[in-house]
Amino acid sequence: MSQAPLKIGVLIGSVRTGRFADKVSQWFISEIDKRDDMETHVIDLSEPALVEELKLTLDPSGAPEDAPGLAERIGGLDGFVVITPEYNHGYPASLKLAIDYVYSEWRAKPVGFVSYGGMAGGQRAVEQLRQVFAELHAVTLRDTVSFHMAWEQFDDNGRPLDEGGCAKAAAVLLDQLDWWGRTLRDGRAARPYGG
Repeated sequence: MSQAPLKIGVLIGSVRTGRFADKVSQWFISEIDKRDDMETHVIDLSEPALVEELKLTLDPSGAPEDAPGLAERIGGLDGFVVITPEYNHGYPASLKLAIDYVYSEWRAKPVGFVSYGGMAGGQRAVEQLRQVFAELHAVTLRDTVSFHMAWEQFDDNGRPLDEGGCAKAAAVLLDQLDWWGRTLRDGRAARPYGG
């Protein structure tokens, strides 16, 4: 069993100007960074290079030679945490586009969720994402971190008002991600997943 730190992709799914995702993701990344069993690799869908790459799915007139490789980035990671808002009872179109743009690189890897929104805290978006990732042969984690009425849950410094409770929820999610990430990484190394 490999003891090397897991390479965890934090996929920030919102691309809206003024998005609340920045507060949520900065806090969650700080929780991962407290651990020595994981390395954080941020995949922010608002990165200009990713925006350009994903535009090619809508206008496939040719990729520039130095196009960033979303598939290569996803393929090189051991697991993921998707940070998603809930927009109109669902997840953002930008997130669906990015997920569908990659295929086999998701297989046999764990995916956790941090969601935020209004009364439902993004949970309706998460339930839809579970169906999408199941089709891609990814393993979704049971426990999530969810922020109901998210804009009321953080202080001016971007810290959760219930920092202790949020840290406990994050620890549960990250412990599950560690178990599944190591188990699946070792499994893929021993026997490549055919799916």
